[in-house]
Amino acid sequence: MISPRKVSMEELNRLSVEEYQIAPKHSFVFVLDDIRSLNNVGSVFRTSDAFRAEKIFLCGLTGTPPHRDITKTALGADESVEWEKCADVLELLARLKTEGYTIVALEQAEGSTQLQDFAPDQNQKYAFVLGNEVFGVNEEVVSQSDICLEIPQFGTKHSLNVSVSAGIVAWDYVSKTLKS
Repeated sequence: MISPRKVSMEELNRLSVEEYQIAPKHSFVFVLDDIRSLNNVGSVFRTSDAFRAEKIFLCGLTGTPPHRDITKTALGADESVEWEKCADVLELLARLKTEGYTIVALEQAEGSTQLQDFAPDQNQKYAFVLGNEVFGVNEEVVSQSDICLEIPQFGTKHSLNVSVSAGIVAWDYVSKTLKS
């Protein structure tokens, strides 16, 4: 039996920042609305890099690079992933809809779609909206969304960390669209 060994950084053969920026992306963006923790913002940058998201929109009070707390958790992804600061999330969502995006709020809501039942269309673009760590996605944003997507939970807590939610949804989306 062969015992496993850890793969070296060189063997991983990752893209350079320049190669990443011109590489094809998956058809989704993240919209971060009023995210207080700059560490969460950095983590979403890192996740976006890992799954080749098109872009991150930083709305409301969400902090922006350059900032040491974002950089600390992004580990350089704040330089590879395209991002844009938007003051008004509702204006952004209206713009994204005109650009052909389906707006998906990650929220526990009446009539929400459970993540395991989410069947993304490979030919559709998606904007996944992540809300404030305490209050979640704003009610006005929920009402402007095409889908409310809920990650099933089985413990005592009512929610997941926002960056953990981003990772789960990005993996789910990419794994489902790569199969089709």
